[in-house]
Amino acid sequence: MIYLYNYAGQHWKAQYWVRETMDRMCRPTPDGYCGDEDNGQTSAWYVFSALGFYPVTPGTDQYVLGAPLFKQAIVELRNGNILIINAPENSDSARYLGSMRLNGKTYDKNYLQHSELVRGTVIDFDMVDAPNKERGTSKKAVPYSLSNQ
Repeated sequence: MIYLYNYAGQHWKAQYWVRETMDRMCRPTPDGYCGDEDNGQTSAWYVFSALGFYPVTPGTDQYVLGAPLFKQAIVELRNGNILIINAPENSDSARYLGSMRLNGKTYDKNYLQHSELVRGTVIDFDMVDAPNKERGTSKKAVPYSLSNQ
């Protein structure tokens, strides 16, 4: 549900609440998950969210943006390509996406496409401590939904 803020034109709220949920409800303790682990779905949500995105809508190739947890993540894809996620300014207070680049080019959408990621991609998240309410506000920046067609 948190990622649906991206569909409502308030992407910064998704960035805030994804991080809050990871911090409050997913801890490295015996009771680290809230409630039932749900056959791996909670873990999958956490791993995707820690990378900075999540596949909200099955049947599309889009991953909706949240806020990455790490300063850098390197994912070796099954096809041999590499996905690199950089967020060097990331911190507990710098949890908002100020700007973003995909393979060095400014990227203003609030989603990533699977087809782009599997080619091997470098994502640069510029994390800041206050919401950027101007980034990702165009109609083209909103993830796919039947209601916006």
